[in-house]
Amino acid sequence: MRPILLSGHERALTQIKYVPPSEGRRELEQLLACLRSKLLNFFQLLPAATLPYNLDGDLLFSVSKDQAICAWFAHNGERLGTYNGHVGAIWTVDVDPTSSMIASGSADNTIRLWNVKTGKCLKVWEFPTAVKRVEFNEDGTKLLGVTEKRMGYLSNIITFDINPDVDAEQTDERSLTIVCDESKATVAGWSALTKYIIACHEDGSVSQYDAKSGDLLVNYPIHELNQPIADMQWAADRSYFITAGKDKSAKLISARDLEVLKNYPADTPINSATITRKKDFVILGGGQAAMDVTTTSARQGKFEARFYHKIFEDEVGRVRGHFGPLNTVAADPTGRSYASGAEDGYVRIHHFDKGYFDFSYEVERERANRLQQ
Repeated sequence: MRPILLSGHERALTQIKYVPPSEGRRELEQLLACLRSKLLNFFQLLPAATLPYNLDGDLLFSVSKDQAICAWFAHNGERLGTYNGHVGAIWTVDVDPTSSMIASGSADNTIRLWNVKTGKCLKVWEFPTAVKRVEFNEDGTKLLGVTEKRMGYLSNIITFDINPDVDAEQTDERSLTIVCDESKATVAGWSALTKYIIACHEDGSVSQYDAKSGDLLVNYPIHELNQPIADMQWAADRSYFITAGKDKSAKLISARDLEVLKNYPADTPINSATITRKKDFVILGGGQAAMDVTTTSARQGKFEARFYHKIFEDEVGRVRGHFGPLNTVAADPTGRSYASGAEDGYVRIHHFDKGYFDFSYEVERERANRLQQ
């Protein structure tokens, strides 16, 4: 599983994300052709930092603290270009289901909406504090943002209605504002059918809000008290999600009632976690705090991607390579690879080899044999 190393961001990665799969291979090929021609002409080429994948997992976008969003081919690491406009560290990026628009959130206190094909900035929403997470809902008609708690301002979860037409004027009006007056929200996202907004908090709790009214439905302590949740990522159907906590664990949680389904303990703080397709695995990324890295070797710092069996909760393997704590991991929507980004400024794309797909527990092999009979 030799990685493709993407070097180019000048500062630490903050988030990597694959674009969800869609139907229509012809539409994808047209998009790729357009991206290749347009991006190379319109953008200043730079190395990558944080990556999201496109429709079939063969494009990915990356953001880091160096103020640029990068676009890449995921299968070979070829750089397409960058989206320039932010004037602060970029904390988050997400891609709509059609791969026609991307949204980004930054320390310059803005959310920006971009045309994927041309690189044009379509809309800028301004806030009093930094934006730590953005996410489109399933059909790309709504956009969510999470703002930081700073300078007397409380953390807010805000949503906007999005017109899927890239040529249309986007609204300035918020469709919903949720004020987090207890513990600030660190990350948030949309559940299946845009029924709930799920938010993770600095105190280790998880909240479920009504996506229409913004009412708080439930709030449960999931991770250890006052141990922040650094990341959450959805399963393919958005019926459950995985959280990554500074309490050295990741948890699989039902979106319907916030029941903890599985627990994945580690021996180091976890910064990011993702759920793989095709195989029942989850991938955890973390390591020793960045401020202590200069006095620590890579092995002692535990800068590894850790693979756990999603059902049995066993750790089945680790992948080394980064020289700093992993800040973000993302699984290819097609199940063929995963990407990781770290404090060292590199993105590493790992394409799974045959051994990965052949690996299974005896009980899994027995079940497969019964189904074939």
